[in-house]
Order: sequence, then structure tokens, then C-alpha cells
Amino acid sequence: MSIVVTGATGHLGRHVVRQLLDKVPADQVTAVVRDRDKAADLAARGVRLAIADYNSPGTFDGLFAAGDRVLLISGNEFDKGRVQQHTIVIEAAKKAGVALLAYTSAPESLKAALADDHRATEKVLVGSGVPYVLLRNGWYHENYTEQLAPVLEHGAVVQAAGEGRVSSASRADYAAAAVAVLTGEGHENTAYELGGDEAWSFAEYAAELSRQTGKEIVYNPVSIEAYTGILTGAGVPGPLADVFAGVDAAIGKGELVVSTGDLSRLTGRPTTPLAEAVTTAVAAVAAAPLKD
Repeated sequence: MSIVVTGATGHLGRHVVRQLLDKVPADQVTAVVRDRDKAADLAARGVRLAIADYNSPGTFDGLFAAGDRVLLISGNEFDKGRVQQHTIVIEAAKKAGVALLAYTSAPESLKAALADDHRATEKVLVGSGVPYVLLRNGWYHENYTEQLAPVLEHGAVVQAAGEGRVSSASRADYAAAAVAVLTGEGHENTAYELGGDEAWSFAEYAAELSRQTGKEIVYNPVSIEAYTGILTGAGVPGPLADVFAGVDAAIGKGELVVSTGDLSRLTGRPTTPLAEAVTTAVAAVAAAPLKD
């Protein structure tokens, strides 16, 4: 029996694997990756590697074993048919007779196009007969704090979310919830609505940036059309820009406020405050080498 994590070299996957190593022996953890070299640090810690690709069904043949517990981290290749990618993993897990398959989904409250693939994947998983857990992850702090440099440069947070609020948490928080499910008992056939303990607005985010940097950072709300144009002007492909703008529209409607408390209950601790994530991000920007 192994705990198997797909997408293990991604941002969330690395957090999950590292936290698993605090709970179970390394030889009980299998990291599914596309590039062995990118997982060298995990292998050095004793984690078993399996090389597979969501786009190559054959690479999942025989990857799972009966009794395995699997975390299927949703793919991020929006243009390659994510539902079919996820179905490949689910079918391989069913064939092997895994004990549990947890999937990183999106909050049920989110109606934006971004959630469509998640809802379709959930339908496949629930209908498969595999014992499942739906980890309906809300928004990540890092979706914003890792894009801090241009915000600080221009002195403005630009979004199309109006006065909407977001119950975000850190990747490490969501990873801790996944680890709790993968190493715990009694989670079969359950959906968890996961989000941060405190919802915030972009005006409050700008105010926190101002407080921590000593610079005046304002929130500049724009229309969905204007925001889409900003994204495409920055090189984001049109279809993906539409997805991101759709999320902002959903935030404006309150669709990313998650108030269940499931995340802090699963992890056994409060979620990471936005202010703490901002502190980390501001320090990273300050430490970054200057560009010519």
C-alpha cells in the first residue's frame, strides 16, 4: 500500500509530499511526475517516483495497486481536455482497486467556467464506484501574492471583482487538508468545502499591502471587459483570459466566500491569514535580484 500523489512537482503537490513525509515513512509515498529530474529532491528523501502523464493513458497502466490511497491533483492544461485527463487516472485507480481517491476540485458555490471541468470530473469520480473524497479547494493566497511585483511597481491592485470577498488560504493549508484525508480514517465518499477562516476584499488587500510596504497601494476596480483586455495585453491567451475574468465576476457575486470551516477542522488549526502571506511575498520581492 502506498499514498500516491499525482502532479507531485507542482506547487500544491510539493507541499503535499513534504507534509506527508512528516506523517509516514518515505517509502510509503509515491510521487507521480512527468519529469524525473524535477523530482530529484523528492527521490533524495526516499520518495518513490512514478513517471506518468495525464495526456498518455498508457503511462498509468499498473501504476496503482490495491489498497493505495491516491490524491488526484487537477491538471492545469485548460486546452487539453482536463476531464478526459482526470478520467484516465480515475479509471486506472478503479482497475487497481485503490482504497481511496481524493480529488482537488472547486467550491460548489463557484459557478464560473473554471468550475465546469471540476463538476464534470466529480461526476465521473462519484459514478466510478471508487471510494472518493472531494477536496473542493477555494482560492489560494498565492494566486495574488505571487504576482506582487507589478502591483508594487504601479501602486495598484487591478481586478474586476467589485466589492466581492474571497475566502482564500495558503497552498500549505490546502495541502494539510489533503494529508489529513490521505492519512486519516472515515473520509470516504465525502465532499469538503474548503476555504480560509477570514474572507477579504481587494480594497482590504490593497490596504494591507500599503501597511506592510509603506507605499500607497490602491484598489482599482475595472470592468470584466477591461480586465480581459489587460490580461490579453499581458500575453495571456484569450480563452484563458476569459476564464480568469470569469473568476473575478464570480468573486463579485460572492461565489468564492466559503464559510463552512471545513479547512481549519480538517487541519486542526486556523488557516494562514492573508497578512502573513503578504509578509512572505513582500520579503520575496525585496530579495529578488534587480532586472536590467
